[in-house]
Amino acid sequence: MLKGPSLAQLLDILIEAGHIHAGQKQDVLNRGKEQSRHLLLDRRAELRRLLGRQRVTYTISDIELIASFRFRKDDKSPPVDEEKVTEVVAKHLGYPFVRIDPLQLNFKLVVEAFGGPFAEKHMVIAVDETADAMTVALCDPWNTDLLGSLAQFKKKPIRPVMACKYEILKVIAEFHGFRRSMRAAEADFANDLPDISNLESLYKVGGTNELEATDQPIVQAVWYLLNYAFDNRASDIHIEPKRDDALVRMRIDGVLHSVHRMPRGVHPAIISRIKLLSRLDIAERRRPQDGRFKTTFGSTEVEMRVSTVPTVFGEKAVLRIFDPQVLKQPLGDLGFFETELNQYSEMIGASNGMVLITGPTGSGKTTTLYSTLNHIASPRINICTLEDPIEMVNEAFNQMPMQPKIGFTFGSALKNVLRQDPDVIMIGEIRDGDTAENAIQAALTGHLVLSTVHTNDAASAIARLLDLGVFPFLVSGTLLGVIAQRLVRKVCPLCARDEMLSAEQIDMLNIRGAEGRRLKVKRGAGCPKCRGTGYHGRTGVFEVMRMTPRIQRLVQEKATAQEIKREAVNDGMLTLREYAIKKLARGETTIDEVISVTDETHLY
Repeated sequence: MLKGPSLAQLLDILIEAGHIHAGQKQDVLNRGKEQSRHLLLDRRAELRRLLGRQRVTYTISDIELIASFRFRKDDKSPPVDEEKVTEVVAKHLGYPFVRIDPLQLNFKLVVEAFGGPFAEKHMVIAVDETADAMTVALCDPWNTDLLGSLAQFKKKPIRPVMACKYEILKVIAEFHGFRRSMRAAEADFANDLPDISNLESLYKVGGTNELEATDQPIVQAVWYLLNYAFDNRASDIHIEPKRDDALVRMRIDGVLHSVHRMPRGVHPAIISRIKLLSRLDIAERRRPQDGRFKTTFGSTEVEMRVSTVPTVFGEKAVLRIFDPQVLKQPLGDLGFFETELNQYSEMIGASNGMVLITGPTGSGKTTTLYSTLNHIASPRINICTLEDPIEMVNEAFNQMPMQPKIGFTFGSALKNVLRQDPDVIMIGEIRDGDTAENAIQAALTGHLVLSTVHTNDAASAIARLLDLGVFPFLVSGTLLGVIAQRLVRKVCPLCARDEMLSAEQIDMLNIRGAEGRRLKVKRGAGCPKCRGTGYHGRTGVFEVMRMTPRIQRLVQEKATAQEIKREAVNDGMLTLREYAIKKLARGETTIDEVISVTDETHLY
C-alpha cells in the first residue's frame, strides 16, 4: 500500500499552489491536534443526523483539518475549503478531481456497486461504469490495496478519482440510507393483495400484512427525501405512482429532475406517512386533499404544503417547499431594476388603494407578495391576509385561511376583515366578482389592498377586473398599479462564459437599434455547482404599470388592454420581453430563457 502525503507535505503543496503561506502552515502544525478534536465532535454530530444512528466511527483526514482553518489568500479571496484543498492536492498528485453531484449520479450503480457498510468504511462510491472499467471516487486514491481488491472483486480495471470526503459520505448516507429504508419497507410490506388504488389492473392475490405509515423504514425514507430536497434547493417534490414502481422527481430552478424510483408496494405507505405529517385523512384515497406541515433543516424552519390527488396508478403527492429565506427576500433581491423598484416602492408606500400582482402559476407572485408584506410590516400597522391556503405562517401578519365548505370565502371574509381595523389587506387571489367588488370597496375606504390575478400581462389585469363586473370609474380611482412578472433562470456565475448574439438572434428578439451590431451576452458552460445546466437560481422579470392620469382616462373609456399597454409603454414601461432583454444584456440570463419565458408583443 502506498503511503499518502503527510500533513506537512499537503501544506507544502498548497503553499506551492499559492493558496496559503508559510505562517498559515505553521499555524496548522501548532494547533492541528486541538482543532482536530473540535472538528471531530462537529463531524460526529453531523454524521448522527445523516446516518440516523447514535454511534458513529469517524477519523478526521489531514485535508479536512486544513480546510477547517478556512484560510484566505487575501481579504477578497474565498476561503480555502475542503473542495479547493482536495482539488489542488489531486492535481499535484496527478489524480482526476470530481465534484459530486447527487442528481447526476446513477442511484442504482451507487447502491449496487458496493454495500453500505463497505462504502462507509472505505469512503468509496462508484460514479461511472462501462464494460471495460469502473470509475470510483475516493478521498485517498493512493490506497493501492483497496484499488486492487476492488479490481479483483469487480473483475475489471478500477479508475480512481479524488473527491471531497464529506461529499462522498453524504452520498453514501443518503443513497444507501434510502435504499435500506426501501428494502426494509418492501420486506415488511410483502403484499400481493390487489391494489384498489390502481385503476389499471386488479389481478394479484397473496398475503395479508400491511405496512404502516409510522414504521421506522417509512419514517426514514421520507426523512431522506426531505433532506435530499433541502440540500439540492428543490422547490417541489413529486411522488408519482407508475405501473411497476413509483417515481420521485424534484423541481430545481424551475426544472424537474428524476431522483429516485421506489418499489410499487412501498408507495402507499410513503403517501400515508406524508398524509400523517400533514394531518390529512389517511383512509381517503379517492378525493384530492390539501394539507401542510412544518419541519426543520439545520436551524431553519421550513413550511411544506402538501397536495394529493388520485391517478390511474394510485395517489400522487406534491410537496411544495417554502423556504423563509426565499419568501422573505429584500425587495431589491427579487430582480427589480432601480427605476422599477422605486415605482413599486411608491405604490406599496401609499396609505390606500390597490396593487395587483399578475402572472401564471409558478411565476413568483407569492414570493413578491410575502417579501412586500415583510418589507412594510411594522408594529404600527395591522396587516391582515386572506389566503387559500396559507403559504407560510408569519407572526407579523394576521393570516386567515379560507374555508369554502363553511362559506368563509375571499368575498365574505373581506367584509369581516374590514371590522378588524386593518391597515393593509392581502388577498390571495381575486377570482370572482364578489371578491373584486369587496377588494375595491376596501381600497376606497382607506386601506392598502394587495392581491393577485391570473393574466398574461399588466394591462390585461384591468380588463380582468372589468370582466368581473367592477365599474371602470372604481378601477381608475382605486388601482395604484399592476405588476406582471415571470421567473427566468440565472446564468451560473462559476461557469459563465462570454458569447456573441448572432444577427438572426438579434432579429428574433427585435432589439431596436441593434441592427448590424454584435452584442455580447453570458452563457453557462456547465459545472458541478449548476449540475451541468449552466444555470443557478432564478430572478424576476417585471412589467411595472403605474396608473397615470392618461391610463385612468383610458380605463374610464373602456379602452382595450392593447391600447392601455401602448400608453404605458409610451410612459416608459418596459414590457416583459424588454425587461428580460435588459437582463440578457447584463449577463444575468440567456436568450433561451428570454424566448421561452416571455412573448413578443406587437404594440403598433
